[in-house]
Amino acid sequence: MNRADAGWQAHTPVLVGFGTSSRREQAFQDALEPMDLMQEAVAAAGADSQAPHMLEEIEHIAVPRGRWSYANPAGEIARKTGARDATTVLATVGVLQQTLVGDACARIARGEIASALVAGADAGHRLLRAQLEQQAVVNREQHDRPDIFMEPAEDLRHPVERRAGMQMPVGLYAILESAYRAKQGLGVAQHRDRIAALWSRFSHIAAKNPHAWNAHPFSPSDIREVSAHNPMQAFPYTRRHCSNWNVDQGAALLLCSASRAQALGIPRSRWIYARASAESNHMVPVSARANLADCVGAGIAGRAVLDAGGIDAGQLDLIDFYSCFPIAVQAYAEALGLPLERDLSLTGGMAFAGGPYNNYFLQATCRAAELMRAGKGRNALLSCVSGVLTKQGFGLWSVDAPTAPFVHADLTDTVAARTPIHQVLDDFSGDATVVGVTVLYGRDHPPRGIALLDTPSAERALATTEDAALISIVQERELVGERVRVRANQIAQVL
Repeated sequence: MNRADAGWQAHTPVLVGFGTSSRREQAFQDALEPMDLMQEAVAAAGADSQAPHMLEEIEHIAVPRGRWSYANPAGEIARKTGARDATTVLATVGVLQQTLVGDACARIARGEIASALVAGADAGHRLLRAQLEQQAVVNREQHDRPDIFMEPAEDLRHPVERRAGMQMPVGLYAILESAYRAKQGLGVAQHRDRIAALWSRFSHIAAKNPHAWNAHPFSPSDIREVSAHNPMQAFPYTRRHCSNWNVDQGAALLLCSASRAQALGIPRSRWIYARASAESNHMVPVSARANLADCVGAGIAGRAVLDAGGIDAGQLDLIDFYSCFPIAVQAYAEALGLPLERDLSLTGGMAFAGGPYNNYFLQATCRAAELMRAGKGRNALLSCVSGVLTKQGFGLWSVDAPTAPFVHADLTDTVAARTPIHQVLDDFSGDATVVGVTVLYGRDHPPRGIALLDTPSAERALATTEDAALISIVQERELVGERVRVRANQIAQVL
């Protein structure tokens, strides 16, 4: 081994400890607030490393923001662990969770720091209990500020999308799903069967995951068919297709350099090597994307991380694709040439294992490490999403020592160069072609059909309808590719 090799190998980032926390209290007053869930996960990660005292020496602590208002949760963790000199980081929604992991690993690989912690939590079940019990949610106050604050460069949604009633992401994901369905040449009913079967498979994986929020295996019909417990959200998505954020879950990843792990006496059998990280932060709202059926960034970033790790997709042992909605899994699988017939989740997915807001990726990484430690695979690829398939990230891990330095690649410019966009109109009347469509359901309004359209001037428009006959057409036959007549942003008829 030459001196150069010895240098990068000493700085190779390794995951030496991981921990999760989960609470399911039936009374709001008994539930832990998110900060306490984080602290539980951090303590578990320290214990898992077999060198818990290393928490006192952590140099970098990063936290993705959940549905809470803590000013500097990383600072709270630093005070609790004794790592008072740690650089603290808070990332808002819209920053990839993989960005925090990849950045921490890159700092270790460059020799800037020897150790780092990435932790997060959300307490959606606690929020739900508070709502049901009509209790006010009060969390501890913090008055300090993080050393580094990360936020997205742009808004994740177009104003026209919000005005059409798509405040929540489910409607936009359903529009992407319809475009993918049409590209695959699947009929509406056939496609519903396909995604129900995919999610049923995920539920059976969750049933074997000791950390899953819901360990009940569901049949395809349980997922596909509408019922009182499984209402339609945005056609074709029922509630069981959607990420379940009503969970109280936290996770923590404890990272350090190989030389530091060795000095701490952590057995090599417990090391999980960070091989590569790749991401795209190019931001285009759904309505402006020229190609709705493909995820360009997933293909570019996914292939980059595999190339950096010296592995092809067929050699992957473990895969966890971000699973907020079925289209996310299908698009990533297609981008990397992976069949839907193989297991594409390690946890059982966000609908069943749990989708803590802006924290699932950390939960999945913990599960991947747990499975690799148990001999269930020698490598693992995990994907991450921010926005509505807006940003894409990947992390590659292995129990085998790398033969090349860690790579942290930002492919934003490459993805931007290969992503054509359309101007989106505020108002439109005339004939246009449907490129994506859904029916949005809600308690405060009747079912609302929403279609994304290509106009004759090569611009985009969103049109809606609450006409029952038109809504039936949307749910019974393929409208993508057909022409409709629009009057003042309202769908008047199918041509």
